[in-house]
Amino acid sequence: MTRRLLLYPLWLRLWHWVNALLFLSLLVTGVSLHFGSQAIPFATARQVHNISGLMLAVGWAFHVVASIRSGNVRHYIPRWKGLAGDVIRQARFYGVGIFRDEPHPFPPTAERKFNPMQQVTYLAVVYVLMPVLIVNGIVFMVPDLAVDVFNYGAIWLVAGLHYLVALFLFLFMLGHVYLATAGETVTSEFHKMTRGWVDVEEKGDE
Repeated sequence: MTRRLLLYPLWLRLWHWVNALLFLSLLVTGVSLHFGSQAIPFATARQVHNISGLMLAVGWAFHVVASIRSGNVRHYIPRWKGLAGDVIRQARFYGVGIFRDEPHPFPPTAERKFNPMQQVTYLAVVYVLMPVLIVNGIVFMVPDLAVDVFNYGAIWLVAGLHYLVALFLFLFMLGHVYLATAGETVTSEFHKMTRGWVDVEEKGDE
C-alpha cells in the first residue's frame, strides 16, 4: 500500500532553496576574494559575501529552532546501533545497486526520511560544519577585533579552517546535486523538495 506523506513542509523547502542560493553567492564571491579575480570588483564581492554570510547565519539559526520546535530534528539523528553496516549498505546501493535497479535499502518513512548515510552527512554539515563556517565568517568581518583576541598567527589558522570547511561544503553540494538526480527519475528527488510530498510504501496496516 502506498501513502502520500508531507515530509518536507513549506518552511523547510523555502529554507533549503534560499540556503542553496546564499551558498552559491558565498561560493562565487569567496572564490573571487580568495584568488583576486577581476570578474567581480573586490569591494562588491566583499559586500555581497558579508551580506550573504549574515543571511546564511540567520537562516541557519531559523532552521535549528524550527527543526527543534517541529520535531524535524529527529530525522537527522541516526540509529547508532549497526550504523556502520547501514552506511556501508547504503554506499553499496549508491555505487552498485542503483545501476542494477535494486530496491532502495532505506526508503523514506514518516519517522525517518533520510537514509543512514544522509543522516550522518547532514548531521555533520548542518550541525557541525555550518556553525564553524559561520563563526569563522563573523571573525573575518571584524578583523581588527579578531587580531586583538586571536593575534595574527591564530587568524591564519582561522582563515585556513574557513577555506577547508568551505571546500568540503562545496564538495558536499556537488555530491548532493548528483544524488538528487539518482531517484526513480532524474527529477523525482527535486520534486520532493519543491512539492514536499513523498509516496511511501507501507506493509499491511502499518
